[in-house]
Amino acid sequence: MAGLVPVPVSSAAATTSAPLAPVVLPKTSESEQLLKIRHSMSHVMAMAVQKLFPNAQVTIGPWTEAGFYYDFDNPEPFTEDDLKAIKKEMGKIIGRKLPLERIEVSRDEAEKRIKAQNEPYKLEILERLQEPITLYTLGDQWWDLCAGPHVENTKDLHPKAFELESVAGAYWRGDETKAQLQRIYGTAWETPEQLAEHKRRKVEALRRDHRRLGKDLELFSIEDEAGAGLVFWHPRGARMRLLIEDFWRQAHFEGGYELLYTPHVADISLWKTSGHLDFYAESMFGPMQVDEREYQLKPMNCPFHVLTYASKLRSYRELPIRWAELGTVYRYERPGVMHGLMRVRGFTQDDAHVFCLPDQISDEILRILDLTERILSTFDFNHYEINLSTRPEKSIGSEAVWELATNGLTEALQRKGWNYKIDEGGGAFYGPKIDLKIEDAIGRMWQCSTIQLDFNLPERFGLDYVAADGSKQKPIMIHRAIFGSLERFFGIMTENYAGDFPFWLAPEQIRLLPVTDDVQPYAEQVLNQLKTAGIRATIDQSGDRLGKIIRTGEQMKIPVLAVIGAKEAEQNAVSLRSRRDGDLGVTSVDALLKAAQRANAERQPALGLNL
Repeated sequence: MAGLVPVPVSSAAATTSAPLAPVVLPKTSESEQLLKIRHSMSHVMAMAVQKLFPNAQVTIGPWTEAGFYYDFDNPEPFTEDDLKAIKKEMGKIIGRKLPLERIEVSRDEAEKRIKAQNEPYKLEILERLQEPITLYTLGDQWWDLCAGPHVENTKDLHPKAFELESVAGAYWRGDETKAQLQRIYGTAWETPEQLAEHKRRKVEALRRDHRRLGKDLELFSIEDEAGAGLVFWHPRGARMRLLIEDFWRQAHFEGGYELLYTPHVADISLWKTSGHLDFYAESMFGPMQVDEREYQLKPMNCPFHVLTYASKLRSYRELPIRWAELGTVYRYERPGVMHGLMRVRGFTQDDAHVFCLPDQISDEILRILDLTERILSTFDFNHYEINLSTRPEKSIGSEAVWELATNGLTEALQRKGWNYKIDEGGGAFYGPKIDLKIEDAIGRMWQCSTIQLDFNLPERFGLDYVAADGSKQKPIMIHRAIFGSLERFFGIMTENYAGDFPFWLAPEQIRLLPVTDDVQPYAEQVLNQLKTAGIRATIDQSGDRLGKIIRTGEQMKIPVLAVIGAKEAEQNAVSLRSRRDGDLGVTSVDALLKAAQRANAERQPALGLNL
């Protein structure tokens, strides 16, 4: 269930009747050899850059999950032609079969080498390194401070399995006050076939870009006049959002949750008590002065749910308490990191908080996992990557409570039967957590759902309940989000479907295409029947030729187009064309109504007519 499912290459390329084996694209962290290849290729690139641009100074050049990059301080901007020249030089370096050797040196020796090359960034890197100091050489002409690992020789790098992809700006140490550098991104693979598949997926990702689809399909926009990172939901997108929210609410009611609605702002003292003002201030908008009190836009919903819990004395008999909210929050994001719906300044989290007894942890986590699977699979996300993060060095809470909480998460995952990886020490300081990534149609993994135990807020707000023996005890608090945020999930979902949404979710499910004005009254009659049945339908009013209005409907990715001519009007029927199933022929309006209602009720991807 968990893990990457490779996307098969096109069957049109097959030369026999046997299916082609899928081209697997592992992440760097999943392949020791790929890590060495990409790390080594970054060094080859840096050597090539400094050969062609002697004034370029190097900084850092790590691997990424799909490739590598290197940051350079170069007097002139790198151009597309420069990238071509750098790639050509890299090919020459690879062809020379140069050894990559690890050398251990003293700090003084490393400093002497760096100063001789006039590399100030390397000096700064050296200051932060712990001994032993190691560097890697490329032949006898180039070297860099590095801990490795690398391939033994450039002959281990395939000259036709790498590509330089782009240039972007980057600040030294990620600090906007420091020098602006140029970052060259590249990718490298073990075989040319993997590179070709990687390129295919990149092209496919552009086709699926939610920002373009959002505009083309009239779903949402971000208006500069209103401000960056603020989403405007257009009628078609708002209709889809309502459908998603309605399903989410239904699933939560059926899962034993109650809903909350909480304010968008709160007195600044709340954020001091919660700790957000101490640890999260950089991501919060500034305070507002109202009636001699300071208020702050909420960056999270958690403290509001905590106050709701604390509004009355609780008994152990009430627990577990499960509360969920589609709560809009506001966070400051730097201009350079905002990206469509994926990174915005105002968004709606599908937050939920469970307050439970210690011996209820495993059962509650399992319920959350079941609900998570139900909701995500409804949107055709069925393959997950799961990480369990444990206690970090700096943390609050006793060893006993951490062990109890971690065992509860582990037991729930085992009862669910899901594979998972353990991220030792990767938990928050206030509790262990489960992170779930979803895989999309082209093999990309997206961080989505989080289940986080929290020992911090109950302590800060003095939460308790009356136990069976009459004593007051602190409840276990579980934070939980399934979508993460509606905006980001909508963007991921749009790219997963490439804008071809399933029938039940499409903003416009059926478009009626009257061929002549004479059948317009009949088309309006059918439209009324569809709307009365809860079907989202429209009539094309353009007056264009049939071929053009069919193309327009297909460009808008409408699931079903219903052509209406004189023959269809006489038979009380329509002629159907489905995006998923092709030409469905002539069917009665009654059959169409029943099929569409069934598809909506069962959340089906297509109309499901068998003609």
